[in-house]
Parts: sequence; C-alpha cells; structure tokens
Amino acid sequence: MRQNSLSHSNSHRREAMAGALVLLLPFLFPSLFTPLSHALPSVFSEWNAPKPRHSRLLKSALQRQTPDEQLADLWRPLAQQQWKRCARSDSVSSLPEKSQGYIQVFLDGGLNQQRMGICDAVAVAKILNATLIIPHLEVNPVWQDSSTFMDIFDVDHFINVLKDDISIVKELPDEYFWSTREYYATAIRATRIKTAPVHASANWYIENVLPVLQSYGIAAIAPFSHRLAFDNMPEDIQRLRCKVNFQALVFVPHIRALGDALVTRLRYPPSTSEVDGSNYLRQVSDSKDKQGTGKFVVLHLRFDKDMAAHSACDFGGGKAEKLALAKYRQVIWQGRVLNSQFTDEELRSRGRCPLTPEEIGLLLAALGFDNSTRLYLASHKVYGGEARISTLRSLFPHMEDKKSLASSEERAQIKGKASLLAAVDYYVSMHSDIFISASPGNMHNAVVGHRTYENKKTIRPSMTLLGQLFLNKNLTWPEFQDAVVEGHKNRQGQLRLRKPQQSIYTYPAPDCMCNA
Repeated sequence: MRQNSLSHSNSHRREAMAGALVLLLPFLFPSLFTPLSHALPSVFSEWNAPKPRHSRLLKSALQRQTPDEQLADLWRPLAQQQWKRCARSDSVSSLPEKSQGYIQVFLDGGLNQQRMGICDAVAVAKILNATLIIPHLEVNPVWQDSSTFMDIFDVDHFINVLKDDISIVKELPDEYFWSTREYYATAIRATRIKTAPVHASANWYIENVLPVLQSYGIAAIAPFSHRLAFDNMPEDIQRLRCKVNFQALVFVPHIRALGDALVTRLRYPPSTSEVDGSNYLRQVSDSKDKQGTGKFVVLHLRFDKDMAAHSACDFGGGKAEKLALAKYRQVIWQGRVLNSQFTDEELRSRGRCPLTPEEIGLLLAALGFDNSTRLYLASHKVYGGEARISTLRSLFPHMEDKKSLASSEERAQIKGKASLLAAVDYYVSMHSDIFISASPGNMHNAVVGHRTYENKKTIRPSMTLLGQLFLNKNLTWPEFQDAVVEGHKNRQGQLRLRKPQQSIYTYPAPDCMCNA
C-alpha cells in the first residue's frame, strides 16, 4: 500500500515537472516553437487575452449613461488662469562677438527625452558662448530607430528662431571631421566630456567644459541627458530653454500635415456615404457631422513590455505572462527591478502600478465619457496587442489610432520609425480637446508641460487613489464613480507652479510664463 502511494506521488511529481518543462521550453528555445506558438496560443503565447480583472465595475460601466450637464462640463475648455504664455522682451539677447568653439551632444532615450536634451544643449551652448552642432540622436536600443534630428524637426525653423540667441550649424566644419560617435567609442579622448553630473550647474560647465573648448576648439558631451540643473539657473537661460521647447522645436512638414489630417478626421468623421473602399481615410474638409464641430480626447496608453516588466506588477496575464516578464527582467536588468521587493497589492496601494487598458477605460467611464466619445489612442506598441485592448474598445467603440485613421500610403513615411510615430502622436495630443496619460513618463511630462503652457485641459490620473480603488473588489459602480470624480476635480489642467528640482518642461510656470 505504501509502495503504491509512493509510486503515485512520484508520478504526480514527474507530471508536474514535465508540465513546467513544457511551459519553459518556448522561453528557453523560442526558435523551435515560433510556428507552434501561432498554432497553439493557449499553451505557448504570453499574449493570451486576459480576463477582465474588474468585471463587476465593467458590467456597470458598459451600461452607463452620462447626464448632458455632466458631459457639457467635462468638455468645457479650461478657464483662463493666473499665468499665461508670453514672449518676454525685457532683456535683449545677442550673439557673442567670438564663439569659444563647437559643442556636440549625443542624446539617447526616446523622442521626448531627446527633446528635453535639445533644449538643454542650446542652454549649455549659450552658457559657454559656443556654437552648437545640431544634436546627434542615438539609435534607440528598444525601438531600433535611427531617425536624425532633421528627420523629426524642422531644422531651418530651429536655427532661424534661435539665430539671435546662439550660433547653430548643421554639420561639423571640415577641420573637426574626426569628432564622431565612433571616435569617442574606441578610446578615452581629451575632447569628450563624460563626467557631467546629473543636474549640473552653469558654473560646472564654465569650469569643466570651457577649458576644453579653449584648448581644442570643440567639446563633445556624452552622456548628456538630464545634465543641466533646473534650479539656480540665470533667468535668461531659463527663458531660452522655454523658447526652444515651445517655439523653436516644430516637427517637419510631413509630420504636421499628417497630424492635421488625423485631427480633422477625428473632429469630422466621414459618414457612411463618404467612405470610399479604396481610400477610407481621404481628407474630409468641407463636411461636418450632425453634431457640428466634433471633440475628441487623446489617451496616451503607455503599456509596452519594457514598462510592464520594469514595474514588477501583475497584470492578469497568467503564468505565461509572468514567465515572459520574468525572463525579460533577467535579460534586460539582470534581475534588478524597481520595487521588486514589494507585493503586487503593496505596489498598487502606493500607486506604483501602471494602469492597464481596462483600468484606464474604467477611469474614463467614471469621469463621464460616454460610449459616443471619440478617443484617439496614442501608443507605440501595447503589450498583449489587441487582446489587451479589447475591454477598452468595448467601453469606447469609437476608438481610433494612426492605423485606423491614416491610409497605408500616408503611413509609409513613418512606418517602423518610433520617433516619427511618437511625433505624430505628440502633434495630435497637442490639438485634442482633452489629453490623459495612463502612466507617468517622458511623453506624459512633455505633453502635460506643453498643454499647461497653452492652457489646455489635461487630466492627470491619481495613481494612488485608483490603485486603492481597484484593490477593493466590493466597490459598487456608484461608489467607484463618486470617488473618481471627487478625486480628480483638481487634476484637470489646473496650473501648478514649479517646485525646486522639478522639471521646467513639465511645470513651465513661472519660468516660461507671465503672471496674468
């Protein structure tokens, strides 16, 4: 009898080990299972459609009805506030009689991190009375995008707007042809500055970079991102950073043209009779829908695999997803993950977990957006694909993105280029009636700051409040809705003055704005 029991136990153990091996094989030898993973997604794919985690709230949200008065209040533009954008002219900027040399910077990160780095590069060139070479944008290791400054931004406009502030050249003079990214990657070079501390002061650059300029005529600063302080900076330098961000940096014409087309299609969607099978998304310029000028909200859904893995949170995708994210964390960060010592419940209660598409949909529904809302999805790649978005789409059936709004011919110029795709999303975000970002990040910070400067409505989710609400599985829809509405009354674009150490690009007042 005992022998049979042991045999039975060993059999179970072998079955469990075999089952674990089956689950692990696709991750250990992915090339062997690529065809099979498409045939049997339920076994091998991390992209299984997760079940709704808040089905009780979702059921009520799908049946919601928003009173007209609440809808009107929701879409009402932001009231004029105490601070407004302005072009200050109380100090006259002028170019130095002689340039101290050439400044090169190499910028990594995504589009919005690079945007902030460009603003700082102009400021450093001004501090040093140097000539700025158009910044070099590094190939993004995650998105593998090799787009240059000139592929993204209108370089002639950039130079012209800043012509009275600093000298800018598109290329290195012939005598410095050797000063390339490859040159600095092969050995220690006297002309490379690689010790710039995070948030370095203006004096640090004068003391450490100016001597290199005076000795060699050129200085290359790498790494450079976040290498200029926000505090204790001369007022004219702060204003110059604002001028670069809000005036000098505009996207190339074809990005603006595509952005304008998408905005028009969101505001004036073509009726059924206007849809042409061969070109569904042709420009609709003269017609208007029955409601007149349409309104739309942009949702920046920051839910890619990199973010999901780094958060250490559980997103309801089951064992396959947990294994995939664990492997990704090990490969990318060698197991070092932000907040990994906390449980999922602890992270959520502290507002440390990015909102899933389902959760951001419930937030929007609770705020009062109904199922007729025109929603533009600004996102590069959503982890889990369409399966992950399906719940959000059920709440907002009029949800659009670049693929649904633009023809294949229009998308051809930006296909596969993460920076250009992000530029289109940024442009549409700046022209929306309301902007909301599911999770903080560089895109969120850049757009929130820019829309603050333009006095446009922007909803900032309260991550801590939402984390705690979603943990309460007994919450009814009216209770959830009341808590969301009350918790976001003062998070809809109300201007906040920048505090010490905060970014001038996220909080542009008072540095970039005038008191009204």
